[in-house]
Amino acid sequence: MNLIHITARDLPEAWFLCLKDVMEQGREIPVDHGSYEKQMRRQLDFVTVHVKYPNTKPLLPDIPPGLGIPPPADEKYLESYLEYLITDLKKPNEDYTYGERLNSPKVKIKSGKNYKQYKFGVNQIEEVIRKYKEEGYSQNQCTMEIGMPSDISLNDPPCMRLIDTMIIEGKLNFYPYFRSWDLWGGFPANLAGLQLLKEYMAASIGVEDGEIIASSKGLHLYDHCWDVANIRLGKFEKK
Repeated sequence: MNLIHITARDLPEAWFLCLKDVMEQGREIPVDHGSYEKQMRRQLDFVTVHVKYPNTKPLLPDIPPGLGIPPPADEKYLESYLEYLITDLKKPNEDYTYGERLNSPKVKIKSGKNYKQYKFGVNQIEEVIRKYKEEGYSQNQCTMEIGMPSDISLNDPPCMRLIDTMIIEGKLNFYPYFRSWDLWGGFPANLAGLQLLKEYMAASIGVEDGEIIASSKGLHLYDHCWDVANIRLGKFEKK
């Protein structure tokens, strides 16, 4: 097993370094079940990504002019993703959103051919803010859960499972964990959105904005992204 640790100054650098490591060190694995079944993905065994200054702008990766490939995400997409992350809005065909799990979590439990839904009356974002403000900064209890045991029965369970937090030296830090993490289609907006959420929570608590230390045992690129990844890395000849 190859354990990778990446340290980056900002979010765009973190994405680029991950892109490099996935393409150079990732295992080629056939997708037996889940998104893009029957395709291949190149995946790291386990990675931690330490971003020291995630509030440095821009939050999203840039693509140098002349490469002729689209960016993995843009500001318009980030705006819509932020709403998905910090509100409980959900489309009728969605089993969950990250925002619903954070703001107004509901569990879906299969009963025969149908699902029953149960609601939990807790806003995790506001509760973490309250706990830090009222109970003190030196504690290990302020974890926001995304995943639920019942998710194992969903066709598409959440990729991000939790957002752990810690205040160190007066700064709020985030520690998200992803069971599976699409480096092209997920990583850029995921971390940019989490950074904006962290800034809001830090301001609400009354502390400074801190770092992001993300981890995953499934950071990957699907094979339909390998060519554009190599173009971004300057490896035009590699397929």
